[in-house]
Amino acid sequence: MSDNKGVVYLGPGKVEVQSIADPKLHAPDGRKIEHGVILKVITTNICGSDQHMVRGRTTAPAGLVLGHEITGEVIEKGSDVEMLEIGDIVSVPFNVACGRCRTCKSQDTGVCLTVNPSRAGGAYGYVDMGGWIGGQARYVMVPYADFNLLKIANRDLAMERIRDITMLSDILPTGFHGAMMAGVGVGSIVYVAGAGPVGLAAAASARILGAAVVMVGDFNKERLQHAAKVGFEAVDLSQSDRLGDLIAQITGSNEVDAAIDAVGFEARGHTGGEQPAIVLNQMMEITRAAGSIGIPGLYVTEDPGAVDSAAKQGSLSLRFGLGWAKAQSFHTGQTPVLKYNRQLLMAILHGRLPIADIVNAKVISLEEAPQGYETFDHGAAQKFVLDPHGLVSRAA
Repeated sequence: MSDNKGVVYLGPGKVEVQSIADPKLHAPDGRKIEHGVILKVITTNICGSDQHMVRGRTTAPAGLVLGHEITGEVIEKGSDVEMLEIGDIVSVPFNVACGRCRTCKSQDTGVCLTVNPSRAGGAYGYVDMGGWIGGQARYVMVPYADFNLLKIANRDLAMERIRDITMLSDILPTGFHGAMMAGVGVGSIVYVAGAGPVGLAAAASARILGAAVVMVGDFNKERLQHAAKVGFEAVDLSQSDRLGDLIAQITGSNEVDAAIDAVGFEARGHTGGEQPAIVLNQMMEITRAAGSIGIPGLYVTEDPGAVDSAAKQGSLSLRFGLGWAKAQSFHTGQTPVLKYNRQLLMAILHGRLPIADIVNAKVISLEEAPQGYETFDHGAAQKFVLDPHGLVSRAA
């Protein structure tokens, strides 16, 4: 593993591929652990959550190795790993979870109580998430491997569907969680805010759950065109500041059964300026009485680049009274990937969920990651998949 390289955050607006230390079976505090594995990374994706850090919108420190969307091959394992073997191909949930604490036992793995001394919840390569090294690299260590990792039994099929399977680490379960928490079911009228990869994954999830109409709203024309191309109703937010009217043009009603916020705290209003609470307030306006709102979009406790002092502390100006008066339900927080990834894998393997095409996946080399970040930041209608060892390119 002497050739290990990774994508390193150097400060606002800058990432670089650098030589990094080889992973070891150690926790962030230096303790030796035997419940982990070392993976040779097959694919690792650039996520919108990474982009928040790279823009300087979090307190992420320079030197952080990025990346929490990982699929890999086991090349070394600790003595406590019983269910995995060398050579297994596995999907890595972005949540680092122990499998032993109260929340893990209730499948709330997004808020594991033991893997992060600062707060509930851990993740790879992310600010304030426990110090676990990121996976936008050639090799990475995964702790609590028997609990965390999803093994793909058929190696040949795994490589054939790798562009889809790589989405299991985060965005597909995150979109699915948003749809589930919004109460999407057969016949639902659904609105998804944001036509980026998570928004499209949420829309795809709503469709497979039986929604009658799935609308996706955005200002980005390229992303809206792609959303329409893959079968969703595109809502061009630049046409009006009255979202209900835009929805009524499609369905005949200005309300929906379920709404999903796949935008998060860097939301922009009709005027073009940042309004961090605009999507949440719109969701309350357009969701019917007793309807539900799923919020997989990221909201942070500290935002150095926020538009006002309150938002810098994660305090937003919400019309919460409206949501209360309409008896709406809200669900926030990191997605517990393990709750969904096995069944979503079955949907992928049996051709029911071509998620790579839906999010317009593009495979690039690890060395091309900085350009991928820049292109994605400019709003490209693509999901960039890094191929650190050229395994995907050779298999294509």
